Order: sequence, then structure tokens, then C-alpha cells
Amino acid sequence: MERLHTWPAFRGRIGVAREDITPPQGIYAKNWGAATHDVAEGVHRPLTVTVLTLQPDEQEAENAPFPLVLASLDLGWWRTREDEWFLRGGVIDALGLDARGVLLALTHTHSGPAICQEDADQPGGHLIAPYMERVRDAVIHAVRQALNTAQPATLTVAQGVCDLATNRDLPDPEWERYVCGYFPDGPADTTLLVGRVTADNGQSIATLVNYACHPTTLGWENRKISPDFVGAMREVVEAHTGGAPCLFLQGASGELAPREQYTADTAIADAHGQHLGFAVLATLAGMPPNGQGMAYAGVVESGAPLGIWRRVHYPPARALRAVQAELPLRLKVLPSLDAITAMLQQSVEPFAVERARRMLRVRRMVGEGTAVPVPFWVWQAGEAFFVGHPAEAYSLFQVALRQRFPRNAIFALNVVNGHYGYLPPEALFSRDLYAVWQTPFAPGCLEDAVEFCASLIRGMSEVGT
Repeated sequence: MERLHTWPAFRGRIGVAREDITPPQGIYAKNWGAATHDVAEGVHRPLTVTVLTLQPDEQEAENAPFPLVLASLDLGWWRTREDEWFLRGGVIDALGLDARGVLLALTHTHSGPAICQEDADQPGGHLIAPYMERVRDAVIHAVRQALNTAQPATLTVAQGVCDLATNRDLPDPEWERYVCGYFPDGPADTTLLVGRVTADNGQSIATLVNYACHPTTLGWENRKISPDFVGAMREVVEAHTGGAPCLFLQGASGELAPREQYTADTAIADAHGQHLGFAVLATLAGMPPNGQGMAYAGVVESGAPLGIWRRVHYPPARALRAVQAELPLRLKVLPSLDAITAMLQQSVEPFAVERARRMLRVRRMVGEGTAVPVPFWVWQAGEAFFVGHPAEAYSLFQVALRQRFPRNAIFALNVVNGHYGYLPPEALFSRDLYAVWQTPFAPGCLEDAVEFCASLIRGMSEVGT
């Protein structure tokens, strides 16, 4: 029996492009209930949108929504369905794309502008609508540029590790509750997935970084627009890959964040970015050249019997498919819209107002039923799968999927094409925990999502590569 070790790969036409989406100074940017300011007063690092397009080498008759468009945007989270569709629908309509093949993945920075046009009456809120239009146009332009410059290339994926992410479900020693803060004894998934895109001449085209860690280094006292640690991470990686754009894809980070966070010190955010960036470079350094794997070549008898592995040619897979499917997720018992509205009107403390506003918007999104159909997107690019959804899943989501498909690269993407709230594991619902009382979903929904996505991946895998 031949023993072969390979790195998941895809061969096709791949394009990449980037646009600046830094908002104007003075835009409404209140993302923290504890914040005492409403508007951004400066820029730490620019915000960007980076687009990657995937197409087959040759257009085939197979029913697939080519091209596939993956965009990484330095934005926080969506507050309404309408604002999300304003952006994604505008891109789809302008370019004639298939909705199955468009993933707008937010990096989830907590130091970005508000992207909710309902906040027009807030200080700096008049800048939100024109900013949203500019972001939409920037994405459209980046997609066109990526498609126009697409070339034959290979995406190769390797798994690394980075301990920037730590558990943030901290038991409060003074209360019977949990707070969002560094929990030294809590488990944390530190898996790092790195995709290297190279042209036929060996030139680096792009780097994909899928890592699960909340960008909450900068907290309520920070008054600057920032991509948080993502900005410095990109700078480190791009400086060592010939300037090839780096896309950050937020993983299943529901309970994960840096140990040092909630600061106004941008130097700490940059240090976190360097921490992750050098881990990415270490992973890249351990990857083989395109189209190569390792084959067992037998034994050489020495002081010990030596097992010999040699590099061998291993052609990357070319399958390219995309599926969008809905899973009805059960809702827990939620207050009515009228009850939440009354709560908002009676709230005085800034944190209470912010909590009530978030609750109201989530209630509007999920409706008054007992379940809500939640879309999931699964792409197959050779031996890699991209799994995106509009929620904040705990790391169990990515851990479970990667355990089930160990020979594949599973890119798990939170906050894609919308935002409902958290997906915590069922076992946590007995705790007084922010993610539990914020989520609109009933216990067991995360586990249901894992099973659903696993079935989609399995079905695509059985079609063959």
C-alpha cells in the first residue's frame, strides 16, 4: 500500500485585488456600550477590502456559479438585513454574479465604523449612507480588477498554529456568571490555516489566513478607526511575500480573543498582528513547492532502521463547486418586539441602551416564528472547502468539521453574508454567559449546523474531483 502525504490544493484561474475602504473622520463609530464617544477621531491603520476570485482552468458545462468571489472586508458586523443586502446585492446585480458564489467575509474588527443606516440620527450618522455606497463601489471595482487580472495559479493549504487566541469565557469570581475576558484555564483552538496562491512562475499572488480570534484588542477607550491586529498581520505577511495581498478570514471565534484586550494602545494591536503574522510566515516556510507531496520510499538500515520519504509530483485537484443551502435553526423563547422596545425606552445607562438596541435588531432579523432559515455556503476548491455562515460560531464548529475531514483543508468563516448572533455549544446554555443570552438560537443549533455542513461537504466530495 502506497504511503503518501499531500497538502490540500486547487488549480485554476485565480485573481486578487484590493481597495481602500477607510471611512471619513467623524463617522459614527460606537461599537461598545461602555464607550463615552460616538465618532471616530483618527485612523490607526487603513481599512481595506481584498477580493479573491476563483475560476476553473477551462469553463466547463458543469452547473456551477463561476466565478466564485471571496471578499475580506475590514468591517465589524451587520445590524440589519437591509444594509447587508445593500452591499452584497449591489455587487451581485452590478456584476451579474450568482448568489451561491459570493462570500463577503467581515474581519469583525470592533474599531470600525457603524455600518447601519438606521443610525443616521446619531452623531456622525449622516456619513454612514455615503460610506456604504463607497464600500459597495469599492468591492465592485476590486472584483472587476481581480477577474481582469486572473491567471493560472495554484492554491496550496497548510495547517499551522498560533497561540494569540485564548479562551475568553471567564468565570466571574464575585458573581455566578461569566464575563468576556481572558480565561487562562479555558481551552482554546489555536489552529491556523494558511493558503498560498502562486502563479506558474512561482510568484506569490495572494495569501489566505483563516484564524479564529476576536479583533477586540482595542476597546471602548480607543477613538481611532482600526482593523485591529489584522492590519499589522497583513503588513508582516505581505512584506515577506513580495507584496502579495493577504486576506484575513475570521474563523469560528465565538469564545476566542487575545489575552490582552480592551485597550486604547494601538501598539498592542500591532504586536498581536506581528504575533499572528510571523506564525503565518512560519507555516508558509514549511510548505512544499506547488504540485509536490511526500511518498514513503522504504527503509535504509543504519544504526536504526530509517524510514525514507521523498518528494514526488502530486497534481493539484481542479474541482470547483459551490452550494448555498438553508437550515432552519430553532429559536429560544425571546421577548417580543414590544417588550424590547419598552426596555430600550426605559434604559438609562449607556451599556443597557446598547444591549437593548442589539436585542431589538436581532429580534427583527429572526422574526416572530419558532425558527429562522439560516443560509450556509460551502465551496469546494480542489481539496479545500470554504464554509461560511452569518453567525458567530464557537470553535467547536471548525474543530468538528476538520476532525471529520482530516484530508481536506476546511476554511471556517464566521460573519459571512449577514449576522444573527452567537452559536454556542449546547452544553453552555446552562451558564449565565453573554453568548448564551445574546444568541437568538436554541440549544443544539451549533451541533445541528455542524451536521448540516458536514453533509454538504460529504455530498460535494462524493461527486469526485
